[in-house]
Amino acid sequence: MARNDNRRDRRDREETPEFADRLVAINRVSKTVKGGKRFGFAALVVVGDQKGRVGFGKGKAREVPEAIRKATEQAKRQMIRVPLREGRTLHHNMNGRHGAGKVVMRTAPAGTGIIAGGPMRAVFEMLGIADVVAKSIGSQNPYNMIRATMDGLTKQYSPRTVAARRGKKVADILPKAANAPAPAEAEPAEA
Repeated sequence: MARNDNRRDRRDREETPEFADRLVAINRVSKTVKGGKRFGFAALVVVGDQKGRVGFGKGKAREVPEAIRKATEQAKRQMIRVPLREGRTLHHNMNGRHGAGKVVMRTAPAGTGIIAGGPMRAVFEMLGIADVVAKSIGSQNPYNMIRATMDGLTKQYSPRTVAARRGKKVADILPKAANAPAPAEAEPAEA
């Protein structure tokens, strides 16, 4: 009997890769009923594997742990894959929008870190981005900020994807400066 349980546990671990999750917001919500008010909790969670996959979910329940569990399950079902440059930053600058929430995301050189506000920072950390500069313009509602960030991330394309769509080689669509080797420095003339 114990042997079957071990096999099942091993199979479960192999099927579900390890995800990190971050609780972004928790709200106490109430429903007015005949006898008064019933209180519950709404949770907003971001889940990612820190290797280019991220998702968010929301859950409501009478107790906080149950709301977080529901949100985490929904986030795992709604994950998207985002191509990253060198595994640390975005391929190109982009904007995202959802309702009144607008976000601007820009690539950054190595060592910059994550420069972004609360809910956006959680998305970038769970995605595995190390260097990015982002700004939220408009709505400060965490739900709208995360949805706008996810909207922008779905518009992220790698050079390989763009080249395949256009029927060209990757070298043809990248800027010439990136392809050309650095010119050798000329030796200074002696005076």
